[in-house]
Amino acid sequence: MCERGAGGGDVNSNVLIARSTGDAQLDKAVWQWLSWDKNQKTKEQIENLLQNGKHKELRDRLCCRLSFGTAGLRSAMGAGFCYINDLTVIQSTQGIYKYLERCFSDFKQRGFVVGYDTRGQVTSNCSSKKLAKLTAAVLLAKDVPVYFFSTYVPTPFVPYAVQQLKAVAGVMITASHNRKEDNGYKVYWENGAQIKSPHDKEIIKCIEECVEPWNGSWNENLVDTSPLRQDPLKKICDSYMEDLKKICYHRELNMQTNLKFVHTSFHGVGHDYVQWAFKAFGFQPPIPVPEQKDPDPDFSTVKCPNPEEGESVLELSLRLAERENAKVVVATDPDADRLAVAEQQNGCWKVFTGNELAALFGWWMFSRWKENCSKDADVKNVYMLATTVSSKILRAIALKEGFNFEETLPGFKWIGSRVKDLLDNGKEVLFAFEESIGFMCGTSVLDKDGVSAAVVIAEMAAYLETKNLSLAQKLIEVYETYGYHISKTSYFLCYDPPTIKRIFERLRNFDGPQSYPKFCGDYNILHVRDITTGYDSSQPNKKSVLPVSKSSQMITFTFQNGCVATLRTSGTEPKIKYYAEMCALPEQSDRSVLEEERQKLVEALIENFLEPDKNGLIWRSA
Repeated sequence: MCERGAGGGDVNSNVLIARSTGDAQLDKAVWQWLSWDKNQKTKEQIENLLQNGKHKELRDRLCCRLSFGTAGLRSAMGAGFCYINDLTVIQSTQGIYKYLERCFSDFKQRGFVVGYDTRGQVTSNCSSKKLAKLTAAVLLAKDVPVYFFSTYVPTPFVPYAVQQLKAVAGVMITASHNRKEDNGYKVYWENGAQIKSPHDKEIIKCIEECVEPWNGSWNENLVDTSPLRQDPLKKICDSYMEDLKKICYHRELNMQTNLKFVHTSFHGVGHDYVQWAFKAFGFQPPIPVPEQKDPDPDFSTVKCPNPEEGESVLELSLRLAERENAKVVVATDPDADRLAVAEQQNGCWKVFTGNELAALFGWWMFSRWKENCSKDADVKNVYMLATTVSSKILRAIALKEGFNFEETLPGFKWIGSRVKDLLDNGKEVLFAFEESIGFMCGTSVLDKDGVSAAVVIAEMAAYLETKNLSLAQKLIEVYETYGYHISKTSYFLCYDPPTIKRIFERLRNFDGPQSYPKFCGDYNILHVRDITTGYDSSQPNKKSVLPVSKSSQMITFTFQNGCVATLRTSGTEPKIKYYAEMCALPEQSDRSVLEEERQKLVEALIENFLEPDKNGLIWRSA
């Protein structure tokens, strides 16, 4: 997302750029960049574009500023105010400093956490570690104590450290599972959750007020020389692994199991930390995929570093598991906050969806709670959460077992903040998830965490083996007990924002002004909820219970046949995503009939509501 204008104060009228573009706004932006950027490689990129008269590209790069999306910034690395680079990271951190100074009188006592992954780009001299050092430098130069990790860490370590160290906030430099060209700047508040409104909007205002780098902001050597810098690595790692044991229920069984596990870290940060987590649970270490064990910012063995893509990107780990006779593969994405799982059965592999894993995690976390809770524990004090585009399976389990289930808007920033509210009010939260393989087991980390999820699924598999059950067999049992929930998630690429807006505005004015569709092909629509406008036909006052989110598009349709389908835009990528789920009652046990019905509805949804051929959408399997 972009906001027009490079921002900043008045340009010294005596300073002239060597070659005017004929556009005063662009000239100002070029002058600012060449005056402020001290990274020789990105500075040269802008100088070359100016010398070669590439005014359109200059305008695209310099007259558009990065704005906070999913709890921070994410973009390609490169030169320009709309890219991730040294200068935009410095500007963002200056804005955060200014905002935190307003919010916390004890900011300079409590400090700030900075972590980073292993991404990097030689062409712009722009690695995650360097960006993290500059983030720290801005704060250290202003006498703020900084907890700067001495090596790369999983993303969950930053929110965990913010809470453990009682810091006011933290930043993780990562683009998670995005393509190798991207990087990001993820911000966490003092509660250990990703920032959400109004903090994001206020930080943007503060960034705009102080875009010129301050004295000391470029001094990345402060990380090595300042007495205000501390390395929290050992303390946080030891504490995290100790806290993990709170959700370990069968350590002796884990120590005895003959099950073998393969782990791939997708060229990212996860290898060491997953090894240590398995040790904390009493397991033998998982077998690493040698080609993917060590960090590689080029992600050289996969077409994309996203384990959510399924069997095609898990190829190396599945073949290794077959050679090693390992039954289960766990895959963490490059920053180790997401988890994919595959299980071998009769020579074939089942790669579980995020929604299927959530069904297993939901059953497991509740059944362990039930077995281990005190006699006076009240099930009505127990909660699980999911984002609204995720499977409703936790709702079905909650209805039958008596605990509470809540939905949030998409994104773990909403889950983390709500979980903190519940904990502060004396509630017990066992599990939360989003369908895109993001899981929160327990509440040590108020964000998705692939490290803890990996070891919990391993313990689950080892326990089930003693019952002569596989994960896949247990999943069927869960669905037969609580009702089949059969999901389909995929997306279309669309690089034209006006087209995306037109698609959603058509749905809001389908049969006339402010009239949503009543049918989708042959399927009757019972209710419509539009998070963008705050409309919900199922509520007496027609207002959505979930917060309005005007910055993105999201409409949910509930059908008479039990299917729930959502169309939404991505916060970080040029995608229109669709989610469809048949939510059946336990007595509806014919899965093939339910799958056929869901598939027909998805086809109707695409044809009638998205019109991909007419709108030039590019389909991608997810």
